[in-house]
Amino acid sequence: MLEPDELVTQFSVMLQNRAGALAALVKLLRNNAIEVVGISVQDSRDATIARLVVTDPDTATQIFIEKGIPFTTSPLVVVALKECGPGLLQVLDTMMVGETNIDFAYALMPSDKGNTLLAMHVEDTDFAMELLNKAGFKLLRQGDLSR
Repeated sequence: MLEPDELVTQFSVMLQNRAGALAALVKLLRNNAIEVVGISVQDSRDATIARLVVTDPDTATQIFIEKGIPFTTSPLVVVALKECGPGLLQVLDTMMVGETNIDFAYALMPSDKGNTLLAMHVEDTDFAMELLNKAGFKLLRQGDLSR
């Protein structure tokens, strides 16, 4: 089982809803040798929430604090799927049988090993990880994403 400091960290960053805001954020991270390996964007009229998974969450946290960029963090369960279609259904079935909810999910950038990576925010991280681990799924740590 993964320790809490090994869990994948997701940043939810609030951005102004204007052209180029997301590109500027990614450029800021990239200029500090941090790559975005997962992204999900939820847009509204006034603001955008960008959910990001990055290669160096500790440095990203420092940058966001120094630049006054509003953000929150939350743990994700990340599963490496051998086959994206059947693998996804197996994960969903496992979660359903365990009667645990997925709050939201999105794919990460393909791994260097060729696996599809599924990131999930779940109602009970420890329980979901135990379910998936017992079902034989490969769970990734934050260190696995730091390329």
